[in-house]
Amino acid sequence: MRAFTTRLRELGPELLGFATAGVLAYAADLALFVWLRGPGGWDPITAKAAGFVAGCSVAYAGNALGTYRKKAGDVPRLRQYAVFFAVNIAGALVQLLCLAFSHYGLGLTSQRADTVSGAGIGMALATVLRFWGTRTLVFRAGRGPRTEDADPRTEGRQESWTG
Repeated sequence: MRAFTTRLRELGPELLGFATAGVLAYAADLALFVWLRGPGGWDPITAKAAGFVAGCSVAYAGNALGTYRKKAGDVPRLRQYAVFFAVNIAGALVQLLCLAFSHYGLGLTSQRADTVSGAGIGMALATVLRFWGTRTLVFRAGRGPRTEDADPRTEGRQESWTG
C-alpha cells in the first residue's frame, strides 16, 4: 500500500495537469458545439465533430505546453498532435462501445442507463485510456527534453502546470 501511495504522490502533479487540460478541452468542445448548434445553425454531427477537433486541440496544447512540456522530445509537433488525436479517437470509441454494449447488448435503453454507460462508465474508461496514451505514446517518459527547452538544472525532473 505504501508503494501505491508513493506512486500516486509522484503522479499527482501529472494527473492534475492532465485533468486541467481535459476540463478546458471539454469546455471548448461543449461551448463550440452549443454555439454551432444554436446560433451557428449547424447539424448536430458536424457541430459535434468540430467541437471534438477543437477540444482535442485545446487538450493537446494544454498537455504539450503545460503538463508534458519537459517531455516533448524531438518528435515534430504535428506528428505528436496526430498521435494525440488518434488516442482521443480511441477514447471516443471506448465511450461509444460502452454505450452500444449497454443499450443494445444488455437491453438497458433508458436515458439514465445511456447516460451512466456513455457519460459515466465510458468516460471513466476513456479517460484512463487517454491518460495512458498521452503519457506513453505522445509524450514518452523515456525521451529527453526538446533541445531548445533543455535546462541542465531541471533535467530528469518531472514538472507540471502545478509547479
